[in-house]
Amino acid sequence: MSAVLNKPVIVPAQLEGEFKTLLSKTFSSEPDWLKEKRKEAFEKFSDSGIPTRKNEEYKYTDIRKIFSEIFTAIHNEAHDLTPNPSPLGEGSIRLVFVNGWLHKDSTLSVKLPKGVIVGNLAMDGLLNHSDLLKKHLSSDGDSLAQLNSALWTDGAFIYAPENVQLETPIEIIHISTGEKEILASPRHLIVAEKNSSLSIIENNISLDLNTKVIVNSHSDIFVEENSKVQFYRLQNDCKNVSLISSTNVIQGKNSHFDTNTVTLGSEWTRNNLSIALNGENCESHLNGLFITNGTDFIDNHTAVHHNKPHCQSNQLYKGILDGKSTGTFNGKIFVERDAQKTNAYQSSKNILLSDDATINTKPQLEIYADDVKCSHGSTTGQLNEEALFYLRSRGLSVDSARNLLLYAFANDVLDTIKIDSLRTYLEELVNKCLTPALSQGEGVKKQK
Repeated sequence: MSAVLNKPVIVPAQLEGEFKTLLSKTFSSEPDWLKEKRKEAFEKFSDSGIPTRKNEEYKYTDIRKIFSEIFTAIHNEAHDLTPNPSPLGEGSIRLVFVNGWLHKDSTLSVKLPKGVIVGNLAMDGLLNHSDLLKKHLSSDGDSLAQLNSALWTDGAFIYAPENVQLETPIEIIHISTGEKEILASPRHLIVAEKNSSLSIIENNISLDLNTKVIVNSHSDIFVEENSKVQFYRLQNDCKNVSLISSTNVIQGKNSHFDTNTVTLGSEWTRNNLSIALNGENCESHLNGLFITNGTDFIDNHTAVHHNKPHCQSNQLYKGILDGKSTGTFNGKIFVERDAQKTNAYQSSKNILLSDDATINTKPQLEIYADDVKCSHGSTTGQLNEEALFYLRSRGLSVDSARNLLLYAFANDVLDTIKIDSLRTYLEELVNKCLTPALSQGEGVKKQK
């Protein structure tokens, strides 16, 4: 496997041996086309290696740091645990994955509309629907996405046939647990055929985890003509976990895609989101909220490709940073020559509660069409002192006034969530994240 000339290539030596072992054992019963895909993906990963800060897309992200320890990609232990209660109560379909493998607490026996598939790739996908996987599993993305393409063990397989609107939300729950340093590689495939609709919630948590874990996940989402997909990603309570997520979305004519990424209490997170609007009259809404403290690190990267005319995209990412935490937002909008009548908007807004907190923002536009409406912007600052004074003059304490203003700042993103029970659950989590820091005065300059 040859490296790119004049480019330092960093590949953990352990991974190549483990990949060969997985091919000969865990992946041995897979169809030949999939094994070839895995080999091609690992070769691309080996040529590129772990991204360094010399790579512009990872300028503010030290990936080598999280891969510096010894991690194993060969793992499939049984764990006797009970996932936390669902934020949706009993009103959802649950796919539970523990360290990348389907868990017995998944609710796969739920009655579904005819033709709808909610299962896992390793069993339902490969055994019963190999043709769909062969058609839709992509090898797109950077070297970390290629690493997932080579090593993935299991993940969600969700399919809605034409003209089917699935009203029940689907939850994909990732649990990291155990005593071993592992590299988990969950893979998801979500397909909404013409005139269909889906609502999906992906939730990442750690439970009884006593060591460091890397979760390198990848999702392919196909939103076909006239279909609608709502995709919510929650990253909460991920102690000792380094989260890397790559999401590729392909939209067809007249389709609608909404996504919200809410990151609370995660120590180290990198989210890559790429959306291709490949048909006319597509609409995409990208919203994100992150709240950090201590030495937390969060990096959100988005790329929206307007490839056809009469499409619209809106991006709103907000961050609240305290302690010595670091946040990054790097958003790109590409408007191709044929994508006339494009409307594309991008906004990154951040509040720093500490002199030691850092935010790096880089909204970007790359436009090759001449009849478009596009804008981008970024703001970073502290809480408005006039607003604080006004609220205090109405009888609120300093902490209560600050909490109210911060919640109002975050609520612009929470309001875009269309599942009522999920929105209520996240509102409670956000309040819980904000209140401790304010009540203890961590990183907050109190007004006398």
